[in-house]
Amino acid sequence: MVSFKILAGGYDVFVATYLFNSDNLSLTLLGKSPTGANPSWITRSPSNSSLLYAVNENSPLGALQSFTITPDAMLSGPLATVQSEGGSPAFAVALSTGSVAVMNYDSGDGRIIPTVAHGTQFVNASAPLITFPPPVGGVSHPHMAYEHEDEILVPDLGGDTIWRLKQNPVTKTYFIQGSLPQPLGSGPRHIAIYNDRLFTVHELASTLSVQTIPPQPNGTSTTFATVSIVPSGPAPGALWAGAEVLIPQPTLQFPTPYIYVSNRNTGVQTPTGDSIAIFEHVNQGRPDEGLVLVNQVFTGLDQIRGMEFGNEAQGGDEFLMAGGVAGTAGVIVLRRTEGGRNLEIVARNLDIPTRTSFVWL
Repeated sequence: MVSFKILAGGYDVFVATYLFNSDNLSLTLLGKSPTGANPSWITRSPSNSSLLYAVNENSPLGALQSFTITPDAMLSGPLATVQSEGGSPAFAVALSTGSVAVMNYDSGDGRIIPTVAHGTQFVNASAPLITFPPPVGGVSHPHMAYEHEDEILVPDLGGDTIWRLKQNPVTKTYFIQGSLPQPLGSGPRHIAIYNDRLFTVHELASTLSVQTIPPQPNGTSTTFATVSIVPSGPAPGALWAGAEVLIPQPTLQFPTPYIYVSNRNTGVQTPTGDSIAIFEHVNQGRPDEGLVLVNQVFTGLDQIRGMEFGNEAQGGDEFLMAGGVAGTAGVIVLRRTEGGRNLEIVARNLDIPTRTSFVWL
């Protein structure tokens, strides 16, 4: 039997543990681990595989917690809790430096918090609040933090930009050194980097773009393509909004690095649910470099906020787990087919109506 255990966060007071059996294609809820309120985004430490971090997406003041992942894939009680010092932290990521970045969506700021004791404890005093300049007449909404080389990139959905953070070599704190402006009103939400290209999902415009990563701090970037991620022939009353973008590393089984983007229909929902759009990046370095839509796979989910591929080392990268933030469709596992050009739903679990982020163990 080939089985995988997956942790899933959501808007509740627990992180769920699922068991996916790839032989009989079953998806079972193993249990719920108590946490603080609204652990909507979870992230695993890159240096300590038994350590998990979870936000508490609360307003007006959120938090970040650390947990031990037990041998049975459950969580210990919180090892430590630290305030995010802002409202509705919707994203956190454990960095290679041992720090954890947490971004406050509502209040337009975030923190990059050092840790000690093998990552289990937070050094609160060493993490000043980073405030992102709001747009004229608007509000900053940082929605992600992405570590790239010696920078932290932060897409600002409200500010239509991607902030570039750098660490001060003396104080070890982070400051805004520059930005990558995005189209006005587009709402950059999540990003991915592959082969020296930056791919951005714009929530408000429902688009995917590909551009160069300019030299630090404020070099000029070239955008090669911006394409719609919305399925053709949408139902009346549908209101689409982009969410997640994933680019799995190529393997022998999946040699082409397809780009997987989740659509969220925040309007009138249909039985087919929201789709995952699959794109191919073509002709890099040529005048006709661009993005080609390969497929739209409907999931039956309502507002896919988070999705995650399994671990390549364990053979789990064939599978993708996804859940909706609304409705009652639970969580699903999809299998990549046709070399990654398509997805098929192979398992579903309805025990918990909604889930928002996933970590494969």
